[in-house]
Amino acid sequence: MTRVDVLTVGETMMALRATGLIALGSGFTASIAGAESNVAIGLSRLGHRAAWLGRVGADEPGRLVVRTLAAEGVDVSAVRRDDAAPTGLIMFEQRLPDVTRVHYVRAGSAGSRLSPQDVAAAPYEPAIVHLTGITPALGPSCRDAVRAAFALAREHGARISLDVNHRTRLWTRAEAARTLAPLAEQADHVIASPDELMLLGPGDSPEAVAARLLDGGATEVVVKDGAAGACSYTAAGTRAVPAHAVQAVDSIGAGDGFAAGYLSGLLDGLDVEGRLRRAHTVGAFAVSTRGDWEGLPYRDELDLIGLPEGAALR
Repeated sequence: MTRVDVLTVGETMMALRATGLIALGSGFTASIAGAESNVAIGLSRLGHRAAWLGRVGADEPGRLVVRTLAAEGVDVSAVRRDDAAPTGLIMFEQRLPDVTRVHYVRAGSAGSRLSPQDVAAAPYEPAIVHLTGITPALGPSCRDAVRAAFALAREHGARISLDVNHRTRLWTRAEAARTLAPLAEQADHVIASPDELMLLGPGDSPEAVAARLLDGGATEVVVKDGAAGACSYTAAGTRAVPAHAVQAVDSIGAGDGFAAGYLSGLLDGLDVEGRLRRAHTVGAFAVSTRGDWEGLPYRDELDLIGLPEGAALR
């Protein structure tokens, strides 16, 4: 068994970012993208041992995914290469300065064929298992794989982190609620926006839903609300920390950066405010650079947020 701080499970795709309008024959730059692997990269850059488990096709995009994650220090030793399905594809198009259109080509992808057996065979002993609401939306096999990841966490005494991450293009709110509410009830740490948290009801407000989850056994419910900041609900009470004021260049990946920072603070034993501050800091780096994960900070860069405007490090 390989000891890791965090094991993430999900789909990672080849990412194409349009340099203009796709309909007019835009050029593209190639990278990778996936909520769970974004978090793994963020944690690795902060000095934690992170692993990503998923399936890729036996194709060049699949090699790009594995090569990129390995180069970022993420353990990919349990990644499955699927000969019968391709690696998924995601395309980003900057339609307006602050509006990004996302196009998926992922139906029937290798990532959507992740199975419980893939998870059960993973040779990891994690301290935390991090999952998102995206993976169970990909199909029945992925839903079973997520449940297997919950079982793996319990087997090893690991904490479970669930980022709700609702994707309206993948399933309806009703479908998401039916699957994610029972999963949230089994998680130790739940991360969601106010709107996403309402999927996990019953409750007439995010505060009410958070209280119900805590009563059911969750250790902490973290509610992130963009520029408005974030708050943490625990048995000890509620704590809120404002977000950093930064010039946003690309909002894609902000939530994954937030989750990586939060889990990093949890691993480092920071108190509630410290965890939220680190989450905000990593999220601020994410939105300050184009790309899902490219701008995520290394540990020695965390203090750069908050320097005076126009500061030069000479």
